Amino acid sequence: MTEMATFSTDRDTVRFTGSLSLAKIGDLPERLRAFDGEIARVDLSDIERIDTVGAWLIHRFAAEHDAAVVGLDRDGQHLLAQVASADQPVAMRPAQVGSLIRVVGEIGAAVEQTGRTLYGLLGFLGATLIAFWHVATHPKRFRFNAVVQRFEVVGVSALAIVGLMSFLIGIVIAQQGAVQLRQFGAEFLTINLVGRITLRELGVLMTAIMVAGRSGSAFAAQIGTMKLTEEVDAMRTIGVSPMEALVLPRVLATVIMMPLLGMYASIVAIIGGGLLCWISLDIPPVTFVQRLREVVPITDLYVGLVKAPVFGLIIAVAGCFQGMLVEGDAEQVGTRTTAAVVQAIFLVIVLDAFFAVFFTSIGWV
Repeated sequence: MTEMATFSTDRDTVRFTGSLSLAKIGDLPERLRAFDGEIARVDLSDIERIDTVGAWLIHRFAAEHDAAVVGLDRDGQHLLAQVASADQPVAMRPAQVGSLIRVVGEIGAAVEQTGRTLYGLLGFLGATLIAFWHVATHPKRFRFNAVVQRFEVVGVSALAIVGLMSFLIGIVIAQQGAVQLRQFGAEFLTINLVGRITLRELGVLMTAIMVAGRSGSAFAAQIGTMKLTEEVDAMRTIGVSPMEALVLPRVLATVIMMPLLGMYASIVAIIGGGLLCWISLDIPPVTFVQRLREVVPITDLYVGLVKAPVFGLIIAVAGCFQGMLVEGDAEQVGTRTTAAVVQAIFLVIVLDAFFAVFFTSIGWV
């Protein structure tokens, strides 16, 4: 039977016997605090067992009397070393840091986080392409119903809000353009402004921003909730790939629907601009359409159709990527959903600037 922990003194050595564990330690802490002799060594060769509580008592006792601890086996020495390394003063308040150092530190942390996020996005994009290749080479694994359902969520359900937004944007562009061009007696150039800017830039760009806020956030929240409820882990357990079942249908639906939504938004914006030109500038619809055919090159349409699927890919990948990163609690769902929207909109705008330079360089101006 394990004995209670005791100690005895022999000249400059204190010897411990019994079990230095929480269950058998008894009143040993009080007796050690009452000990006031001078010692050089603490001998633990006769103890039966030692746990973290016992190691802490021995460490504190040896440190108070500046004594060496001997007689422990390898495991006991490791435990005592771990307890000694944890005996550090705790700062109740963080040390004061200068404003410049704090700002530089925050900038550095933001840059580091941005680099890690971009690296993760590239890796997730690669995993999505691999999943697409697996499905393409094994068509029976393609989830047609899931893709069609995403068509409805991403495209059909968004027609009303995208149409209203585009119609109002077309009216605003025409109104502001007419006000400025009236100073030079060139109100008719409002048609050029409405036609080119909606087909080439704003139609697709504003649609991408709307889809990012509407569908990208939904992707992150849906997948994040499935992560919290361990549905994603359950899918892996039964042999279903989350990339093929959850990510790929959303990516395909967004990539396919974005050109259609972008074209739809551009047409509605042109209708809004044409309506204002008819009412405010007395330009009849026939003249408006004829002028559009003269001044808007077909390359503007090509620009929008090229950019739209790329924007859709970025939005879907960002949303699904952030959803897959959710872990811990429900607060993570909100955090990751916000991050998905912000990252998608930021990347869309960056890519739009890149496309603007690229198409100008190849002569599509």
